[in-house]
Amino acid sequence: MHQHAPATDPFDLASRVLYRDGMVLVIDKPAGVPVHSGPKGGPVLEDGFDVLRFGLPNSPGLAHRLDKDTAGCLVLGRHRKALALLGKLFASGAVEKTYWAVTVGGPPADEGTIEAPLAKRDAQRGWFMMVDPAGQPAVTTYRVLGRGAGLAWLELSPKTGRTHQLRVHCAHLGMPILGDPVYGRASANGPRLHLLARSVVLPLSRNRPPIAVTAPVPVHMAAALEACGLPLAARAGSAA
Repeated sequence: MHQHAPATDPFDLASRVLYRDGMVLVIDKPAGVPVHSGPKGGPVLEDGFDVLRFGLPNSPGLAHRLDKDTAGCLVLGRHRKALALLGKLFASGAVEKTYWAVTVGGPPADEGTIEAPLAKRDAQRGWFMMVDPAGQPAVTTYRVLGRGAGLAWLELSPKTGRTHQLRVHCAHLGMPILGDPVYGRASANGPRLHLLARSVVLPLSRNRPPIAVTAPVPVHMAAALEACGLPLAARAGSAA
């Protein structure tokens, strides 16, 4: 009888599971890896999803997307019914998403709302965005959690889901995210993008409390966050 070779997981995704039940997985996405195939090819996160079946016949699927260079909470549906439900929740804005970012400079106020419509800057590069009064509405709320060393540690909550919304909005206020080579001043040899999908809250059932998952701080963001006052105890992730 022919034996299939065991699936390999170049990203060790099984060790990155933050939450798992019969419908949903939330994994800690590593920075620097695209979630799905693009025109440039190369390894993608979906290549490793087979090890996340955990007894089910099919691999889980993406319920949403994160940028290649963003780390943190990535939600997967474990079967078709779960993906349909998650799709409705994300599309309706029922999923509460919170990001942490370290920005170069910071806003004068400790909290506020950024309302700046976004549009594609170049039709050939659909992901390349800019603020445009004729673009799609885009709203982000922010709260400063700490400051230090010319940096700010922000909690960002996108109220809309436009491509690169948080990166463009921060740059629009003159405080680009540290390590952003597209909308900031980062160099190829500089730090990685300091943007973390810190937490996600999923209201999957009317009869049970929402699922709340928090991702740990990635190694490449730890020093800058600590310079802005992040306590060591706050670096861990959790799920409930």
